[in-house]
Amino acid sequence: MRKGMGQPNHAGLAANEATAGWQRKECSVTKYQEWRAKIRFLTPAFLGGADQSGQWRTPPFKALLRQWWRIVYAQQNGFNVNVLRMREEEGRLFGNAWLEKQANGRSESAACRSLVRLRLHWVEGKRQSWQGVEPNPISHPEVPQPIGAHLYLGYGPLIYQGGTALKNPPAIDAHEVAELALAFTEAEANRLETVLWLMHLYGTVGGRSRNGWGSFVLEPEGGWQGTPKPPLRDWRQALELDWPHCIGKDDNQPLIWQTRREYDDWRELMRDLAELKITIRTMFTFNGGGPHHSPEQRHWLSYPVTKHDVAAWGKQLRLPNSLRFKVRPASGNPARVVGVIFHMPCKPPAAFNPDIATITRVWEQVHKALDRNGQLERVQQLIGRMP
Repeated sequence: MRKGMGQPNHAGLAANEATAGWQRKECSVTKYQEWRAKIRFLTPAFLGGADQSGQWRTPPFKALLRQWWRIVYAQQNGFNVNVLRMREEEGRLFGNAWLEKQANGRSESAACRSLVRLRLHWVEGKRQSWQGVEPNPISHPEVPQPIGAHLYLGYGPLIYQGGTALKNPPAIDAHEVAELALAFTEAEANRLETVLWLMHLYGTVGGRSRNGWGSFVLEPEGGWQGTPKPPLRDWRQALELDWPHCIGKDDNQPLIWQTRREYDDWRELMRDLAELKITIRTMFTFNGGGPHHSPEQRHWLSYPVTKHDVAAWGKQLRLPNSLRFKVRPASGNPARVVGVIFHMPCKPPAAFNPDIATITRVWEQVHKALDRNGQLERVQQLIGRMP
C-alpha cells in the first residue's frame, strides 16, 4: 500500500509546486512514503471548478483529508483536545502561512509548505444532463405537489427546469475513476493511513455531500492493511465540542445504520434516502409559520429551514445536519450498493446559543426512529472490502 523511500523521492507530486515557484520555507523532513489508490465514485459528485462545472480537482480532497485528520487526532488524544495545539500541528503538516516562532526575542514567521503532497489527474466530469435520471417523484407532507428525490437531496447543484436539471454541467458521474497519489512523511504514515481508511468508509466530497452525493471508495495498491478502530464517542459527551470530531455511539453501539436492501443502482437508493430524510425532518412539526421567536425542535436538526426562520438567528447563520449519508458497495456483492446513515454529533456554534437539553431530546428521538425503521439495521463498523 505504501512505499518507503530513503530520501525524498516524489518528484511527480512535488513538480507542480516547484514550478509554481513556492517561496515558503519547507519544514525539516528526511523521509517520505508514497501511497497510491484508485478513487471511484458511487454517486455523482458536484466538484465545481472556477466556473462551477464538474472537474476532478485536488482542493476538495485536501479539505476532506484535513477534516478526517482532525477526527483521528481527536480520537488519538482521547477526545480531550487543545484546539490551538491541534491547529498548530495541522498547520505544520498541511502547510500554513500563519504560525509564528520566537527567535532572538522577537516573533518570526514559521510558515511552511505542506508535508503532504497530493496529485490527482484533472479531467472534466462526464455527466452532462440529468434527463431521464430522476426516478418517480416522492411526497413531502409540507409540499402540495410531489417532488424530485434527487432534487431534494441535491438542491443547489441540481435545480428545477421543467424537471431536475444540472445547474452547471457537467458533473462527475458515478463509476468515474481517477488515480490518486499522496506522499507524506514516515512520521505521519500510520495516522494518515487511518485517515484515508476512514475517508474510504465514510467520506463524501463536493456539493451536498452530506446527503450522499460524491460518495466514493478508495482502492489502494496492495489493498488495505489492517482495520483501524472507528473514532467512536458517546454522542452526549460529543456535544461538549463544537466541531465534528467523532462518530457517535450509545450504550457502546455505534450510531451507524445501513439499508437492509442492496440496490442495483444509486438512483433508487438516493430516492429512498430522500424519503428517509423527509421522514426524519417532518417528525418535528412547527407551531405556526416563521419567523419564530425562539427555536423549535426541528431547528436543531439543521438551519435554515424554508419559511421558518428564527428571529434571533436571522437568515445568515448556518447549522449543517450532523446526520450524514454515504453510499457504499454491498459487503456481500460489491457490484451493488447500500445506503449508510451515521451521526457525527457536536455542539452547535455559540452564535446559536445552543440549548443542550433540547438538542439531546431531539437526537434521542431521531436515533429511536432510525432504530425502529424496518428498512435499516445497525452495524458495528463498515466493512472496507474492496470491490
